[in-house]
Amino acid sequence: MAPSQITHPDGRVDLSDTAPLRGSRFFNDELAPVPVEKRTWNTYNYFALWMGMAHNIPSYALAASLIALGMNWLQALITITLGNLIVLIPMLLNSHAGTKYGIPFPVFARAFYGIRGANFAALLRAFIACGWFGIQTWVGGEAIYILIGKLAGNGWRHASEVGGQPWTLWLSFGVFWIVQLLIIWRGMDAVRRFENWTAPLVSVGFLILLGYVLVKAGGLGPILSEPSKLGWSGDFWKVFAPSLMAMIAFWSTLSLNMPDFTRFGGSQAKQVRGQLLGLPTTMTFIAVVAILTTSGGQLLYGEAIWDPAQLADRFTSPVLVVVALIALVLATISANLAANVVSPSYDFSNAFPKRVTFALGGLITGVIGVAIQPWRLYSDPSIYIFAWLGFYGGILGAVAGVLVAGYWVRRRRTLDLAGLYTEGGRYWFRAGWSWQALVATIVGAVLAVGGAYTAPGSAGPFPADGLIPFLKPLYDYSWVAGLAGGFVVYLVLTLPGRAAEEKEEVSEQPGQGRLGAAAVDG
Repeated sequence: MAPSQITHPDGRVDLSDTAPLRGSRFFNDELAPVPVEKRTWNTYNYFALWMGMAHNIPSYALAASLIALGMNWLQALITITLGNLIVLIPMLLNSHAGTKYGIPFPVFARAFYGIRGANFAALLRAFIACGWFGIQTWVGGEAIYILIGKLAGNGWRHASEVGGQPWTLWLSFGVFWIVQLLIIWRGMDAVRRFENWTAPLVSVGFLILLGYVLVKAGGLGPILSEPSKLGWSGDFWKVFAPSLMAMIAFWSTLSLNMPDFTRFGGSQAKQVRGQLLGLPTTMTFIAVVAILTTSGGQLLYGEAIWDPAQLADRFTSPVLVVVALIALVLATISANLAANVVSPSYDFSNAFPKRVTFALGGLITGVIGVAIQPWRLYSDPSIYIFAWLGFYGGILGAVAGVLVAGYWVRRRRTLDLAGLYTEGGRYWFRAGWSWQALVATIVGAVLAVGGAYTAPGSAGPFPADGLIPFLKPLYDYSWVAGLAGGFVVYLVLTLPGRAAEEKEEVSEQPGQGRLGAAAVDG
């Protein structure tokens, strides 16, 4: 007999007992709903989480790369701020289910893709997160390599090369990789504790970089007066649209997987406040620091150095370099654990619930993150923004469109919690797959990235006229095209079954348990 579903007065939903579900091959302790009494994260926990995720080297490099592409400080700041505000919308919409039902993203996706089909969405996101894990680990290892080089001298920095890089850089990369996996092996609570104590410290390194550059450049005046290389005409708008999509794509994985964190939320209000305070403020802060620092570095050194570790390496004071790089290393570990290890760990566990634990999922993430060769993805700002971010952002936009349409429009925020783990149940659809969600995702993804192209004069894997030439104009708006395509197509394809589903939901309503007469939908 399936456990009864209990709705608490604050709208959060729980199961009376998970014991009947433990025999299901689609259930394990990591994927199980978090009991309401264990959903204890408060506003500060979410603010600290965002500070840890946003204040890292790739976030800095994302903002700095806009300067490298020719924008001035104001253009770059407008682009980043707008992108963060836009991506916050689907992020909060998908966060709701995590807090209400205590479930991670892969289980949430089962309601729309099917219990088996959810692996399609989850693994799609997981492999992208693995790529991000690799990028973060590479830049963190680079920071360690430069840090030790300042202390150990030229022998370390000019060691013999292996695969085009000094072997000491590969060693630093490996050490950084191991440290992160040791933390994730201790579980989700270890990640939360690490985030809480590092969050107030991670800004120090970036402020040191900014302070040094401001002093050397003669203050803000010369930096703010630096003109845009693009102007405000056609050249700017050609760069603005794909750059805006890149800003959104930077957090597009989080716009899907925030249920992995909000499932621990003490209330909807706490997770919403924490994210509203966290994402826009922390990303704006790091953007301002990166833009001003890179602009100042351009004045000092005659080139836009968008990698903060490489910029720190130009400093003449070893003490400043050491302090800055230690802070950058802590920042990168904090961001990588939260944003790029936790979620794919759940995803791989969802694919093999009885074989893959959360910790083993983290190890798989680490191995794939190395195999994807992150040093290539991070080698050029054009590849970083237009190829890597633009392409995968469009694909994940399609998944987000399906989830938002399914949860907020089709299901109206109402899920059968036990059914998410039950073979042959409500979310089994056809052999565990929802063909409607699959088709909607594919159509949205094709609209988003079918026209992927390489801009003239830049490096990239795509043809200049686009993979599908007539879709080329949509690629500059890849995330929006994917989101809209997935949203609309899913609603159209699922429309015929809506009336029958509503009748089924009404007939089942009396069997649900409730706590408190004033219970409301969360």
